[in-house]
Amino acid sequence: MAVDESRAHRHPAGRKAQLAAYVADAGQVTVGTLAEKFGVSIDTIRRDLDQLDNEGLLVRTYGGAVSVAMSSRVEKAVDVRLGMQAAEKETIGTLAARLVRDDSGVIMNGGTTMLSVARALHAHRDLTIATNNLLVPAELDPAVWRELYIFGGAVRSTTLATTGPTSLRIATGGAELDIRCDLALVAVGAVSVRGGYTTSNVGEAAMMSEMMSRATKVAILADSSKFEKQLFAQVGLLNAADYFVTDARPPKELEAALRDNGVRIITPESAPRSVS
Repeated sequence: MAVDESRAHRHPAGRKAQLAAYVADAGQVTVGTLAEKFGVSIDTIRRDLDQLDNEGLLVRTYGGAVSVAMSSRVEKAVDVRLGMQAAEKETIGTLAARLVRDDSGVIMNGGTTMLSVARALHAHRDLTIATNNLLVPAELDPAVWRELYIFGGAVRSTTLATTGPTSLRIATGGAELDIRCDLALVAVGAVSVRGGYTTSNVGEAAMMSEMMSRATKVAILADSSKFEKQLFAQVGLLNAADYFVTDARPPKELEAALRDNGVRIITPESAPRSVS
């Protein structure tokens, strides 16, 4: 696609329209490539991409963008997910961290939302954490945890998380240990009145469901872009959770259904400084 760079530089609205068309045509591009192509600074391209992502015209990634068509054809990889709903995930991470008590056991599943939770746990101490998320350990302050475990299993390259049983083996003998935790923090791909909590992968859904069964309390995490959507595999019905942590108030029907099922909804407006 040919770009009139001088015109694009003079007219921001026209540049963004051309930029969106260029990404749609190319499929995947970097910030540097776009800056050179359109004759503007990298900071300008980053602002344009952020705005176009908010408008749903492309999907922002770390270092660039992908077309909506490309992102919807395949399961979104980690680098794509990291750039999506980033502010909302940070909000959810802060709220979810308030559910965690010092000297407690916590299970955390895969997904980029959980990275925000891990960072928000910086003031906690003496936690025992078990996760299938291979990116979580690097986000945790070493002062936070007393014990840290990674569940074994097959690694999914799109999520950098394992899928398999939520169990740990004894070093000698190979026997499996039954584990229990105080709180399971589970990020899901969608939530709806009829579908409950869902995700796109059957193996992940089974593992998430097992994580929830091993916890005294369960907190489901989902940003507002996942409201009233249903994916392929069900993780659990609405009543499977004790808390629903999100960045905005759910639609009225979903909010009512969650409350009717005994789920406490935690949003920035409703959450106290600490949650018990």
